[in-house]
Formats: sequence, C-alpha cells, structure tokens
Amino acid sequence: MPHRRPRAHPPVAVDDGETRQRLVNVAAKLFGARGFSKVTVRDICQQARANVAAVNYHFDGKAGLYHEILQSAIRVMQGTTEAAKEAGKDRPPSEQFEAYVRIFLERVVPARESWIHQLMMREIADPTPALEMVFEQVLRPRITYLASIIARLLNCADNDPRVGRCLMSVNAQMLVLLDTPIANRFRATPPVQTDDVPGMIRHITCFSLAGIRAIAAT
Repeated sequence: MPHRRPRAHPPVAVDDGETRQRLVNVAAKLFGARGFSKVTVRDICQQARANVAAVNYHFDGKAGLYHEILQSAIRVMQGTTEAAKEAGKDRPPSEQFEAYVRIFLERVVPARESWIHQLMMREIADPTPALEMVFEQVLRPRITYLASIIARLLNCADNDPRVGRCLMSVNAQMLVLLDTPIANRFRATPPVQTDDVPGMIRHITCFSLAGIRAIAAT
C-alpha cells in the first residue's frame, strides 16, 4: 500500500481579496519582528496560507509588499500629526503643545498600532531606501510643527539651537512610552495602560512647559 502524504491546507487563490489582506497583515508583523532583509516571500505566504505566487501577483514582489505596508503606516502617522494640528488650531502655543502631547499619547499609548512602532524601529536599525520616504512624509512635518510651537514658547527663531535641544527632550519623554523592545528596557515604570494616559499627558505637558520656560529665562 503506497505511503499517503499528510493532507496540506489548500492554497488560497491569488486573486482573492482576502488573501491580499492576509499577506499585508502577516508581512507587517514579520517585517516588524525581523526587518525587511530577514523575511522571505515563502515565510510570508506560508503564514498567510497563500500560494507563493500571491506576493508577486498582488504586489510585484516583496519590495512592493513592503512599500504597501509602509504607506499604510505613513497614513496612520500622518493622521496623528494632522489631528494634533487641528486640535491646536488658533490656540496659544502652550495649548498647542498640550494638544500635541495629548493626541500623540492617546493614539499610540497603549499601542493600538504596535506593528507600526516595531516596523519603524526595524527600518531605523536596518534602513532600506524607504526610510527617506518615512522621514520626508512623516518625521520632517511632525518635527517642523512641534519645533514651531517650542520656538514660540521660547520667543526665538525656529533654528535657534535651544529649539532642537528642547525638541529632543520632549520627544524622548514620549518615545520611551512606545511598545518597542528598546523603550521597554529603558522605561523605569511598567507599560502605560489606558487609565494612565491622562496622568501621563499632564506630567509630560507640565514638565516640558516648565523646562522650556526655564530655558527661555536663562
């Protein structure tokens, strides 16, 4: 009697829209965990229960899939920046600052989109050509906006060295709250939960504004 091979799960058709979304979901987690270079098309398709041709069919290869995922992450991050700008529109700089901190923390702590943070950390640690796209479309506009608020608090030009130093200090307080391996090791307190967010917003806002005003007075 011939040996029977174990039954395998049949691959999903490459033109199935659900397959496309599964590929995106699986690849986002794998790229965030390992980085672009250490993830293969076979890894992605195997976990997504898709034919190995599916990545080429839907995205023209692994690079196309990675670009699709980065664009999705960029849209989410751009939405956070735009929400912060809208919340602070026509308000004095101290209130704009509070709105920026509040929107950022409400959207990213606790991590509703932790795959984005992990993906960005991997991209920074092992950059691909897409890093420039992330910087130009997300980081530069966000930094420029926050720097303009700090400059008005300091009553100085945006390119004053004190602006950059204050910007660094403010960002450090918020980035350490993200759900990333590095942040989790450096953070002295347990991960921030939803109930902790209002108190953390008040702390970072008060601490930062006091520091910026002290810098302005010296």
